[in-house]
Amino acid sequence: MSVSLVILAAGQGTRMNSDLPKVLHTLAGSPLLHHAMQAGRALDPLQTVVVAGHGAEAVTKAALAYDEDAVVVLQHEQLGTAHAVAQAAPVLSDMSGDIVILYGDTPLIRPETLEALREARARHAVVVLGFHAADPGRYGRLITDGDELHRIVEFKDATPEERAITLCNSGLICAEGKLLFELVAQVGNDNAAGEYYLPDIIGLARARGLSAGVVLCDEAETMGVNTRTELARAEAAFQSRARAEALENGITLTAPETVFFALDTVVGRDAVIGPNVIFGPGVTVESGAEIRAFCHLEGCHISRGATVGPFARLRPGAELAEDVHVGNFVEIKNAILDEGVKVGHLTYIGDADVGEFTNIGAGTVTCNYDGVMKHRTKIGKNAFIGSDTMLVAPVSVGDNAMTASGSVITEDVPAEALGLARARQTNKPGLAARLRARLLQIKASRS
Repeated sequence: MSVSLVILAAGQGTRMNSDLPKVLHTLAGSPLLHHAMQAGRALDPLQTVVVAGHGAEAVTKAALAYDEDAVVVLQHEQLGTAHAVAQAAPVLSDMSGDIVILYGDTPLIRPETLEALREARARHAVVVLGFHAADPGRYGRLITDGDELHRIVEFKDATPEERAITLCNSGLICAEGKLLFELVAQVGNDNAAGEYYLPDIIGLARARGLSAGVVLCDEAETMGVNTRTELARAEAAFQSRARAEALENGITLTAPETVFFALDTVVGRDAVIGPNVIFGPGVTVESGAEIRAFCHLEGCHISRGATVGPFARLRPGAELAEDVHVGNFVEIKNAILDEGVKVGHLTYIGDADVGEFTNIGAGTVTCNYDGVMKHRTKIGKNAFIGSDTMLVAPVSVGDNAMTASGSVITEDVPAEALGLARARQTNKPGLAARLRARLLQIKASRS
């Protein structure tokens, strides 16, 4: 049976003390909203609907950046979770299949948990995701018999016996679509807050003689983010999970607690990641590559057998082919380095194509920006770029060509040629001593 997603993302998040909508605060390099969307993507949803409210324009932009086919609907007044779900009815009410309700501020739900929720829907009309809380606090309690859910009791309405129950409501629900919107339409707001609460659909379903069920998950998955402190805890939980999964998948982390992954980081088996490596969004590291200590990677692709670092920075558009070596204090941006290229140290390669087995000497800079536009540098295969070469783009260096150290290359260097562009050295005997004495005299007169 098909499934659609409704992701509730309308809240302001006042306890974040921020102008930014709560669901747009970043975790592992991506907005909280993207974490919920990625978890839901595992269900191969027919349609994803994001319910936005506060900062709707920014939330819409973020949602479409992740999934251009997502539909964003507005909850103009925040009148409760059932009211928020009702805003998705015009989009989904005519679609067949199930609907899963997710929350844009709950980023740690596992795809496997959502699969279990779907599977349980075959046995029950409505399924709720629950968890056993170490400290149940003010969570709603789930009153059950086996996996059969009888009712949800809010903390303020619970008896002392019910408050002693540790099985709590996460808020995530799966139900058949048409039934869900029928039940939501019947939810009332006769409560102290005057809001329409989604958990009320359980009682409404059972009043119809329908079955409600519970699927359990680990408490850590249900962590919501309402404050900066909770955001930090969620980051720590995400990183801990990502590191454990990396180690289980055959990736070497020499100091796991110092490595930070992004939501979409992909690392192949037998890769080696050194200490204090930071992965920004959009990084793929193939099997057998090595990332050495203190590297920062973002928007780049590193092929099998390549080595990066220590102290290297790869920026968006950096493409490293097999057996490329990028050394210490090297920055690569929007550049393609073919097989076997070596860029050892103290170099900037931006907006460039570098042919296979070329060697880039220390202190080389591709001067790619003229203050208005970017320009590209092209270097052929088996070339040798001497230390401290400035390549003023647009410029090309041919196959098997060389540049002399300290050159400022402003014209193309043909294949197998040596590009030499520096002034002839002239020595002035005694001038250094006379100049130093003159400068000391000026300094003394000023003091």
